Amino acid sequence: MAMIRNGEPMSLRQQLLLTAQLSTPAILAQLSTILMMYIDSAMVGQLGADDSAAIGLVSTSIWLFGGVCGAVATGFSVQVAHLLGAKRDAEARNVFRQAIVACLLLTALVAIAGVAISHSLPHWLGGSEAIAPQAGRYFMILMLGIPLLEMEFLAGGMLRSSGNMKVPSLLNILMCVLDVAFNYLLIFPTRELSFAGTTFSMPGAGLGVEGAALGTMLAEGLVAVMMLGYAAFWSRELRLTQDSGSFRPQPATLKRAWHIAFPMGLQHTLMSGAAIVITAIVAPLGSVALAANAFAITAESVCYMPGYGIGDAATTLIGQSTGAGRRDLVRSFSIITVGSGMVIMALMGVLLYHGATFMMGVMSPVPEVVDLGARVLRIEAWAEPLFGAAIVCYGVMVGAGDTLAPCWMNLGSMWLVRLSLSALLVGSMGLIGVWLAMCIELCLRGTIFLVRLRLKYL
Repeated sequence: MAMIRNGEPMSLRQQLLLTAQLSTPAILAQLSTILMMYIDSAMVGQLGADDSAAIGLVSTSIWLFGGVCGAVATGFSVQVAHLLGAKRDAEARNVFRQAIVACLLLTALVAIAGVAISHSLPHWLGGSEAIAPQAGRYFMILMLGIPLLEMEFLAGGMLRSSGNMKVPSLLNILMCVLDVAFNYLLIFPTRELSFAGTTFSMPGAGLGVEGAALGTMLAEGLVAVMMLGYAAFWSRELRLTQDSGSFRPQPATLKRAWHIAFPMGLQHTLMSGAAIVITAIVAPLGSVALAANAFAITAESVCYMPGYGIGDAATTLIGQSTGAGRRDLVRSFSIITVGSGMVIMALMGVLLYHGATFMMGVMSPVPEVVDLGARVLRIEAWAEPLFGAAIVCYGVMVGAGDTLAPCWMNLGSMWLVRLSLSALLVGSMGLIGVWLAMCIELCLRGTIFLVRLRLKYL
Protein backbone atom coordinates (compact mmCIF):
# COMPACT_ATOMS: atom_id res chain seq x y z
CA MET A 1 0.00 0.00 0.00
CA ALA A 2 2.89 2.35 0.71
CA MET A 3 4.20 1.70 -2.82
CA ILE A 4 0.87 2.90 -4.24
CA ARG A 5 0.95 6.08 -2.15
CA ASN A 6 4.61 6.82 -2.89
CA GLY A 7 4.31 6.36 -6.66
CA GLU A 8 6.70 3.41 -6.77
CA PRO A 9 6.50 0.92 -9.67
CA MET A 10 4.86 -2.42 -8.83
CA SER A 11 5.50 -5.71 -10.58
CA LEU A 12 2.66 -8.01 -11.57
CA ARG A 13 3.69 -10.40 -8.80
CA GLN A 14 3.47 -7.62 -6.21
CA GLN A 15 0.06 -6.57 -7.49
CA LEU A 16 -1.23 -10.14 -7.36
CA LEU A 17 0.17 -10.63 -3.87
CA LEU A 18 -1.37 -7.39 -2.58
CA THR A 19 -4.72 -8.31 -4.11
CA ALA A 20 -4.61 -11.71 -2.41
CA GLN A 21 -3.55 -10.21 0.92
CA LEU A 22 -6.49 -7.80 0.88
CA SER A 23 -9.04 -10.19 -0.63
CA THR A 24 -8.54 -13.16 1.68
CA PRO A 25 -9.55 -11.49 4.95
CA ALA A 26 -12.26 -9.53 3.13
CA ILE A 27 -13.74 -12.80 1.82
CA LEU A 28 -13.67 -14.25 5.35
CA ALA A 29 -15.40 -11.13 6.68
CA GLN A 30 -18.13 -11.36 4.04
CA LEU A 31 -18.59 -15.08 4.63
CA SER A 32 -18.91 -14.55 8.37
CA THR A 33 -21.59 -11.91 7.80
CA ILE A 34 -23.73 -14.15 5.63
CA LEU A 35 -23.11 -17.08 7.97
CA MET A 36 -24.96 -15.09 10.64
CA MET A 37 -28.03 -15.21 8.41
CA TYR A 38 -27.36 -18.89 7.73
CA ILE A 39 -27.14 -19.56 11.48
CA ASP A 40 -30.40 -17.70 12.18
CA SER A 41 -32.15 -19.56 9.37
CA ALA A 42 -30.77 -22.96 10.37
CA MET A 43 -31.64 -22.58 14.05
CA VAL A 44 -35.10 -21.16 13.47
CA GLY A 45 -35.62 -23.76 10.73
CA GLN A 46 -35.65 -26.42 13.43
CA LEU A 47 -38.83 -24.85 14.83
CA GLY A 48 -40.88 -25.37 11.65
CA ALA A 49 -41.82 -23.89 8.26
CA ASP A 50 -43.95 -21.05 9.68
CA ASP A 51 -41.12 -19.74 11.88
CA SER A 52 -38.75 -19.91 8.91
CA ALA A 53 -41.27 -18.16 6.68
CA ALA A 54 -41.60 -15.35 9.28
CA ILE A 55 -37.90 -14.52 8.88
CA GLY A 56 -38.00 -14.99 5.13
CA LEU A 57 -40.94 -12.61 4.78
CA VAL A 58 -39.07 -9.58 6.18
CA SER A 59 -35.47 -10.46 5.33
CA THR A 60 -35.48 -8.41 2.12
CA SER A 61 -36.88 -5.41 4.01
CA ILE A 62 -34.03 -5.70 6.53
CA TRP A 63 -31.57 -5.70 3.63
CA LEU A 64 -33.22 -2.51 2.37
CA PHE A 65 -32.58 -0.62 5.59
CA GLY A 66 -29.15 -2.16 6.07
CA GLY A 67 -28.17 -1.40 2.48
CA VAL A 68 -28.97 2.29 2.86
CA CYS A 69 -26.89 2.44 6.03
CA GLY A 70 -24.01 0.65 4.31
CA ALA A 71 -24.14 3.14 1.42
CA VAL A 72 -23.87 6.07 3.83
CA ALA A 73 -20.82 4.53 5.51
CA THR A 74 -19.23 3.96 2.09
CA GLY A 75 -19.77 7.62 1.21
CA PHE A 76 -17.31 8.51 3.94
CA SER A 77 -14.91 5.54 3.69
CA VAL A 78 -14.25 6.13 -0.04
CA GLN A 79 -13.24 9.70 0.81
CA VAL A 80 -10.83 8.34 3.40
CA ALA A 81 -9.31 5.91 0.86
CA HIS A 82 -8.69 8.77 -1.58
CA LEU A 83 -7.18 11.01 1.11
CA LEU A 84 -4.89 8.27 2.42
CA GLY A 85 -3.81 7.48 -1.14
CA ALA A 86 -2.91 11.17 -1.54
CA LYS A 87 -1.00 11.04 1.80
CA ARG A 88 -3.41 13.50 3.45
CA ASP A 89 -3.80 11.46 6.62
CA ALA A 90 -4.93 14.27 8.94
CA GLU A 91 -7.78 15.15 6.59
CA ALA A 92 -8.75 11.49 6.46
CA ARG A 93 -9.06 11.38 10.24
CA ASN A 94 -11.24 14.49 10.20
CA VAL A 95 -13.59 12.78 7.74
CA PHE A 96 -13.71 9.80 10.10
CA ARG A 97 -14.68 12.03 13.04
CA GLN A 98 -17.46 13.71 11.11
CA ALA A 99 -18.70 10.38 9.78
CA ILE A 100 -19.27 8.98 13.27
CA VAL A 101 -21.70 11.76 14.19
CA ALA A 102 -23.42 11.93 10.81
CA CYS A 103 -23.98 8.17 10.66
CA LEU A 104 -25.33 7.95 14.20
CA LEU A 105 -27.84 10.74 13.57
CA LEU A 106 -29.03 9.23 10.31
CA THR A 107 -29.41 5.69 11.63
CA ALA A 108 -31.33 6.90 14.67
CA LEU A 109 -33.94 8.20 12.22
CA VAL A 110 -33.81 4.95 10.26
CA ALA A 111 -34.39 2.94 13.45
CA ILE A 112 -37.42 5.07 14.36
CA ALA A 113 -38.90 4.60 10.89
CA GLY A 114 -38.29 0.85 11.01
CA VAL A 115 -39.94 0.42 14.39
CA ALA A 116 -42.91 2.53 13.27
CA ILE A 117 -43.74 0.21 10.35
CA SER A 118 -42.79 -3.10 12.00
CA HIS A 119 -46.37 -4.08 12.85
CA SER A 120 -47.82 -3.32 9.42
CA LEU A 121 -44.96 -4.48 7.19
CA PRO A 122 -45.66 -8.25 7.26
CA HIS A 123 -49.27 -7.57 6.21
CA TRP A 124 -48.13 -5.26 3.40
CA LEU A 125 -45.96 -8.11 2.13
CA GLY A 126 -48.86 -10.54 2.05
CA GLY A 127 -47.89 -12.57 5.10
CA SER A 128 -50.58 -14.74 6.68
CA GLU A 129 -51.81 -14.33 10.25
CA ALA A 130 -49.82 -17.43 11.15
CA ILE A 131 -46.50 -15.70 10.54
CA ALA A 132 -47.15 -11.92 10.53
CA PRO A 133 -46.85 -11.24 14.30
CA GLN A 134 -43.51 -13.07 14.61
CA ALA A 135 -42.18 -11.45 11.44
CA GLY A 136 -43.07 -7.99 12.77
CA ARG A 137 -41.31 -8.55 16.10
CA TYR A 138 -38.22 -9.96 14.38
CA PHE A 139 -38.06 -6.88 12.12
CA MET A 140 -38.59 -4.44 15.01
CA ILE A 141 -35.78 -5.86 17.14
CA LEU A 142 -33.26 -5.71 14.30
CA MET A 143 -34.33 -2.15 13.46
CA LEU A 144 -33.58 -1.11 17.04
CA GLY A 145 -30.02 -2.36 16.49
CA ILE A 146 -29.46 -0.46 13.22
CA PRO A 147 -27.28 2.31 14.80
CA LEU A 148 -24.95 -0.36 16.19
CA LEU A 149 -24.79 -2.12 12.84
CA GLU A 150 -23.96 1.20 11.18
CA MET A 151 -21.00 1.75 13.49
CA GLU A 152 -19.74 -1.71 12.55
CA PHE A 153 -20.17 -0.83 8.84
CA LEU A 154 -18.43 2.51 9.28
CA ALA A 155 -15.47 1.34 11.37
CA GLY A 156 -14.94 -1.71 9.16
CA GLY A 157 -15.11 0.41 6.02
CA MET A 158 -12.60 2.89 7.42
CA LEU A 159 -10.16 0.15 8.35
CA ARG A 160 -10.48 -1.50 4.94
CA SER A 161 -9.92 1.87 3.25
CA SER A 162 -6.64 2.15 5.14
CA GLY A 163 -5.62 -1.29 3.88
CA ASN A 164 -6.33 -3.11 7.16
CA MET A 165 -8.45 -6.12 6.20
CA LYS A 166 -7.30 -8.38 9.03
CA VAL A 167 -9.00 -6.72 12.00
CA PRO A 168 -12.45 -6.34 10.36
CA SER A 169 -12.20 -9.96 9.22
CA LEU A 170 -11.32 -11.32 12.65
CA LEU A 171 -14.02 -9.27 14.36
CA ASN A 172 -16.64 -10.38 11.85
CA ILE A 173 -15.69 -13.99 12.54
CA LEU A 174 -16.05 -13.27 16.26
CA MET A 175 -19.49 -11.82 15.51
CA CYS A 176 -20.44 -15.15 13.96
CA VAL A 177 -19.31 -17.06 17.03
CA LEU A 178 -21.20 -14.72 19.33
CA ASP A 179 -24.31 -15.03 17.16
CA VAL A 180 -24.25 -18.81 17.52
CA ALA A 181 -23.85 -18.59 21.29
CA PHE A 182 -26.55 -15.97 21.82
CA ASN A 183 -28.99 -17.70 19.45
CA TYR A 184 -28.46 -21.05 21.15
CA LEU A 185 -29.39 -19.52 24.50
CA LEU A 186 -32.22 -17.30 23.28
CA ILE A 187 -34.06 -19.28 20.57
CA PHE A 188 -34.57 -22.63 22.29
CA PRO A 189 -36.15 -23.38 25.71
CA THR A 190 -34.33 -25.03 28.58
CA ARG A 191 -33.77 -28.65 27.58
CA GLU A 192 -31.96 -31.84 28.52
CA LEU A 193 -28.86 -32.66 26.46
CA SER A 194 -26.61 -35.71 26.48
CA PHE A 195 -22.87 -35.72 25.82
CA ALA A 196 -20.46 -38.64 26.31
CA GLY A 197 -23.07 -40.51 28.33
CA THR A 198 -23.76 -37.56 30.62
CA THR A 199 -27.12 -35.79 30.66
CA PHE A 200 -27.30 -32.16 31.70
CA SER A 201 -29.74 -29.27 31.55
CA MET A 202 -29.01 -26.54 28.99
CA PRO A 203 -30.69 -23.25 29.94
CA GLY A 204 -32.59 -21.35 27.26
CA ALA A 205 -35.00 -18.45 26.96
CA GLY A 206 -37.29 -20.17 24.43
CA LEU A 207 -37.94 -16.94 22.47
CA GLY A 208 -37.97 -18.55 19.03
CA VAL A 209 -37.89 -16.05 16.16
CA GLU A 210 -37.52 -13.09 18.54
CA GLY A 211 -34.54 -14.83 20.17
CA ALA A 212 -32.82 -15.06 16.78
CA ALA A 213 -33.21 -11.30 16.32
CA LEU A 214 -31.95 -10.52 19.83
CA GLY A 215 -28.96 -12.81 19.42
CA THR A 216 -27.98 -11.14 16.16
CA MET A 217 -28.41 -7.65 17.60
CA LEU A 218 -26.28 -8.44 20.66
CA ALA A 219 -23.50 -9.95 18.51
CA GLU A 220 -23.53 -6.95 16.16
CA GLY A 221 -23.49 -4.50 19.07
CA LEU A 222 -20.50 -6.02 20.83
CA VAL A 223 -18.46 -6.23 17.65
CA ALA A 224 -19.42 -2.67 16.66
CA VAL A 225 -17.97 -1.36 19.94
CA MET A 226 -14.74 -3.31 19.41
CA MET A 227 -14.42 -2.34 15.73
CA LEU A 228 -15.00 1.34 16.37
CA GLY A 229 -12.67 1.31 19.37
CA TYR A 230 -9.86 -0.24 17.33
CA ALA A 231 -10.28 2.20 14.43
CA ALA A 232 -10.48 5.26 16.68
CA PHE A 233 -7.71 4.39 19.17
CA TRP A 234 -5.37 1.76 17.68
CA SER A 235 -5.23 2.11 13.89
CA ARG A 236 -1.96 3.70 12.76
CA GLU A 237 -3.55 5.75 10.00
CA LEU A 238 -6.93 6.48 11.60
CA ARG A 239 -6.19 6.83 15.33
CA LEU A 240 -8.08 9.96 16.38
CA THR A 241 -5.78 10.74 19.33
CA GLN A 242 -2.93 11.66 16.93
CA ASP A 243 -4.32 15.15 16.42
CA SER A 244 -7.29 17.33 17.23
CA GLY A 245 -10.27 17.88 15.02
CA SER A 246 -13.98 18.60 15.04
CA PHE A 247 -16.68 15.93 15.15
CA ARG A 248 -19.15 18.40 13.71
CA PRO A 249 -20.05 17.35 10.15
CA GLN A 250 -18.84 19.91 7.61
CA PRO A 251 -20.85 20.81 4.49
CA ALA A 252 -18.01 19.93 2.11
CA THR A 253 -17.56 16.47 3.65
CA LEU A 254 -21.30 15.81 3.64
CA LYS A 255 -21.56 16.95 0.02
CA ARG A 256 -18.82 14.56 -1.11
CA ALA A 257 -20.40 11.74 0.91
CA TRP A 258 -23.76 12.54 -0.69
CA HIS A 259 -22.37 12.33 -4.23
CA ILE A 260 -20.91 8.89 -3.50
CA ALA A 261 -23.62 7.52 -1.22
CA PHE A 262 -26.81 8.80 -2.86
CA PRO A 263 -26.59 6.63 -5.99
CA MET A 264 -25.60 3.67 -3.80
CA GLY A 265 -28.41 4.32 -1.35
CA LEU A 266 -30.91 4.77 -4.17
CA GLN A 267 -29.67 1.55 -5.71
CA HIS A 268 -29.92 -0.39 -2.46
CA THR A 269 -33.39 1.01 -1.81
CA LEU A 270 -34.76 0.16 -5.22
CA MET A 271 -32.90 -3.16 -5.45
CA SER A 272 -34.23 -4.19 -2.05
CA GLY A 273 -37.61 -2.84 -3.09
CA ALA A 274 -37.48 -5.16 -6.08
CA ALA A 275 -36.57 -8.04 -3.77
CA ILE A 276 -39.54 -7.14 -1.58
CA VAL A 277 -41.78 -7.21 -4.66
CA ILE A 278 -40.41 -10.65 -5.49
CA THR A 279 -41.14 -11.78 -1.92
CA ALA A 280 -44.69 -10.56 -2.40
CA ILE A 281 -44.85 -12.53 -5.68
CA VAL A 282 -43.66 -15.68 -3.87
CA ALA A 283 -45.80 -15.25 -0.71
CA PRO A 284 -49.09 -16.46 -2.30
CA LEU A 285 -47.37 -19.73 -3.20
CA GLY A 286 -47.52 -20.73 0.49
CA SER A 287 -45.19 -21.26 3.48
CA VAL A 288 -43.18 -24.04 1.80
CA ALA A 289 -42.30 -21.87 -1.20
CA LEU A 290 -41.64 -18.82 0.99
CA ALA A 291 -39.35 -20.79 3.33
CA ALA A 292 -37.58 -22.48 0.40
CA ASN A 293 -37.05 -19.10 -1.26
CA ALA A 294 -35.62 -17.52 1.90
CA PHE A 295 -33.35 -20.48 2.68
CA ALA A 296 -32.15 -20.70 -0.93
CA ILE A 297 -31.26 -17.00 -0.91
CA THR A 298 -29.24 -17.53 2.27
CA ALA A 299 -27.54 -20.65 0.89
CA GLU A 300 -26.64 -18.92 -2.36
CA SER A 301 -25.29 -15.96 -0.40
CA VAL A 302 -22.58 -18.19 1.05
CA CYS A 303 -21.38 -18.76 -2.53
CA TYR A 304 -21.34 -15.16 -3.71
CA MET A 305 -19.77 -13.64 -0.59
CA PRO A 306 -16.25 -14.36 -1.95
CA GLY A 307 -17.16 -12.06 -4.83
CA TYR A 308 -18.13 -9.31 -2.40
CA GLY A 309 -14.89 -9.85 -0.48
CA ILE A 310 -12.85 -9.35 -3.64
CA GLY A 311 -15.08 -6.39 -4.46
CA ASP A 312 -14.17 -4.83 -1.08
CA ALA A 313 -10.48 -5.33 -1.86
CA ALA A 314 -11.02 -3.79 -5.30
CA THR A 315 -12.64 -0.73 -3.72
CA THR A 316 -9.61 -0.24 -1.46
CA LEU A 317 -7.04 -0.79 -4.23
CA ILE A 318 -8.81 1.38 -6.78
CA GLY A 319 -9.60 4.04 -4.17
CA GLN A 320 -6.00 4.45 -3.04
CA SER A 321 -4.68 4.19 -6.63
CA THR A 322 -7.13 6.90 -7.69
CA GLY A 323 -6.14 9.13 -4.78
CA ALA A 324 -2.46 8.64 -5.66
CA GLY A 325 -3.11 9.43 -9.34
CA ARG A 326 -1.91 5.95 -10.43
CA ARG A 327 -3.91 5.33 -13.61
CA ASP A 328 -1.68 2.38 -14.47
CA LEU A 329 -2.59 0.61 -11.24
CA VAL A 330 -6.28 1.39 -11.66
CA ARG A 331 -6.19 -0.52 -14.95
CA SER A 332 -4.15 -3.50 -13.73
CA PHE A 333 -5.97 -3.91 -10.40
CA SER A 334 -9.29 -3.78 -12.27
CA ILE A 335 -8.22 -6.70 -14.47
CA ILE A 336 -6.77 -8.70 -11.58
CA THR A 337 -9.72 -8.30 -9.21
CA VAL A 338 -12.48 -8.84 -11.76
CA GLY A 339 -10.72 -11.88 -13.26
CA SER A 340 -10.17 -13.37 -9.81
CA GLY A 341 -13.77 -12.77 -8.85
CA MET A 342 -15.12 -14.53 -11.93
CA VAL A 343 -12.87 -17.57 -11.46
CA ILE A 344 -13.68 -17.98 -7.78
CA MET A 345 -17.39 -17.47 -8.34
CA ALA A 346 -17.34 -20.10 -11.12
CA LEU A 347 -15.85 -22.57 -8.64
CA MET A 348 -18.45 -21.60 -6.05
CA GLY A 349 -21.15 -22.22 -8.67
CA VAL A 350 -19.92 -25.78 -9.10
CA LEU A 351 -20.05 -26.31 -5.32
CA LEU A 352 -23.51 -24.76 -5.18
CA TYR A 353 -24.83 -27.07 -7.91
CA HIS A 354 -23.54 -30.26 -6.33
CA GLY A 355 -24.09 -29.26 -2.68
CA ALA A 356 -27.58 -27.75 -3.02
CA THR A 357 -29.43 -30.51 -1.17
CA PHE A 358 -26.90 -30.58 1.67
CA MET A 359 -27.00 -26.78 2.11
CA MET A 360 -30.79 -26.74 2.25
CA GLY A 361 -30.87 -29.75 4.57
CA VAL A 362 -28.73 -27.93 7.12
CA MET A 363 -31.32 -25.17 7.41
CA SER A 364 -34.61 -27.05 7.27
CA PRO A 365 -35.84 -30.49 8.34
CA VAL A 366 -38.91 -30.17 6.07
CA PRO A 367 -38.39 -32.42 2.99
CA GLU A 368 -40.59 -30.29 0.71
CA VAL A 369 -38.63 -27.14 1.58
CA VAL A 370 -35.30 -28.90 1.02
CA ASP A 371 -36.30 -30.36 -2.34
CA LEU A 372 -37.72 -27.13 -3.75
CA GLY A 373 -34.80 -25.04 -2.45
CA ALA A 374 -32.24 -27.43 -3.95
CA ARG A 375 -33.95 -27.27 -7.36
CA VAL A 376 -33.83 -23.48 -7.54
CA LEU A 377 -30.22 -23.36 -6.31
CA ARG A 378 -29.11 -25.57 -9.19
CA ILE A 379 -30.65 -23.08 -11.61
CA GLU A 380 -28.87 -20.17 -9.95
CA ALA A 381 -25.48 -21.92 -9.99
CA TRP A 382 -25.16 -21.24 -13.74
CA ALA A 383 -25.18 -17.47 -13.17
CA GLU A 384 -22.37 -17.30 -10.60
CA PRO A 385 -19.41 -16.36 -12.89
CA LEU A 386 -21.19 -13.37 -14.45
CA PHE A 387 -22.69 -12.43 -11.10
CA GLY A 388 -19.13 -12.32 -9.81
CA ALA A 389 -18.19 -10.00 -12.67
CA ALA A 390 -21.01 -7.62 -11.75
CA ILE A 391 -20.08 -7.62 -8.05
CA VAL A 392 -16.36 -6.93 -8.50
CA CYS A 393 -16.83 -4.43 -11.33
CA TYR A 394 -19.12 -2.51 -9.01
CA GLY A 395 -16.41 -2.55 -6.32
CA VAL A 396 -13.92 -1.15 -8.84
CA MET A 397 -16.29 1.66 -9.79
CA VAL A 398 -17.12 2.53 -6.18
CA GLY A 399 -13.40 2.80 -5.42
CA ALA A 400 -13.08 5.33 -8.23
CA GLY A 401 -16.05 7.29 -6.84
CA ASP A 402 -18.07 6.33 -9.93
CA THR A 403 -21.43 5.26 -8.47
CA LEU A 404 -24.19 6.87 -10.55
CA ALA A 405 -23.94 4.91 -13.82
CA PRO A 406 -23.50 1.53 -12.06
CA CYS A 407 -26.58 2.40 -9.98
CA TRP A 408 -28.74 2.72 -13.09
CA MET A 409 -27.23 -0.41 -14.61
CA ASN A 410 -28.16 -2.46 -11.54
CA LEU A 411 -31.61 -0.95 -11.27
CA GLY A 412 -32.45 -1.34 -14.94
CA SER A 413 -31.38 -4.96 -14.91
CA MET A 414 -33.33 -5.79 -11.76
CA TRP A 415 -36.56 -3.90 -12.41
CA LEU A 416 -36.88 -4.30 -16.17
CA VAL A 417 -35.62 -7.86 -16.53
CA ARG A 418 -35.89 -9.82 -13.28
CA LEU A 419 -39.22 -8.47 -12.06
CA SER A 420 -40.86 -8.68 -15.47
CA LEU A 421 -39.70 -12.25 -16.04
CA SER A 422 -40.62 -13.29 -12.47
CA ALA A 423 -44.16 -11.98 -12.85
CA LEU A 424 -44.42 -13.68 -16.23
CA LEU A 425 -43.09 -17.09 -15.16
CA VAL A 426 -44.42 -17.50 -11.60
CA GLY A 427 -47.92 -18.39 -12.76
CA SER A 428 -46.85 -21.38 -14.81
CA MET A 429 -43.61 -22.43 -13.08
CA GLY A 430 -44.01 -21.26 -9.47
CA LEU A 431 -40.81 -20.63 -7.53
CA ILE A 432 -38.77 -22.30 -10.30
CA GLY A 433 -39.84 -19.52 -12.67
CA VAL A 434 -38.80 -16.79 -10.22
CA TRP A 435 -35.31 -18.26 -9.90
CA LEU A 436 -34.97 -18.83 -13.64
CA ALA A 437 -35.71 -15.12 -14.10
CA MET A 438 -33.00 -14.34 -11.52
CA CYS A 439 -30.44 -16.47 -13.37
CA ILE A 440 -31.13 -14.77 -16.71
CA GLU A 441 -31.00 -11.30 -15.19
CA LEU A 442 -27.69 -11.86 -13.36
CA CYS A 443 -26.04 -13.09 -16.56
CA LEU A 444 -27.20 -9.95 -18.35
CA ARG A 445 -26.03 -7.70 -15.50
CA GLY A 446 -22.54 -9.20 -15.47
CA THR A 447 -22.25 -8.70 -19.22
CA ILE A 448 -23.13 -5.00 -19.17
CA PHE A 449 -20.76 -4.36 -16.25
CA LEU A 450 -17.91 -6.01 -18.16
CA VAL A 451 -18.67 -3.80 -21.19
CA ARG A 452 -18.54 -0.64 -19.04
CA LEU A 453 -15.32 -1.76 -17.36
CA ARG A 454 -13.72 -2.30 -20.77
CA LEU A 455 -14.83 1.07 -22.15
CA LYS A 456 -14.05 3.27 -19.11
CA TYR A 457 -11.31 1.61 -17.08
CA LEU A 458 -9.23 -0.50 -19.45
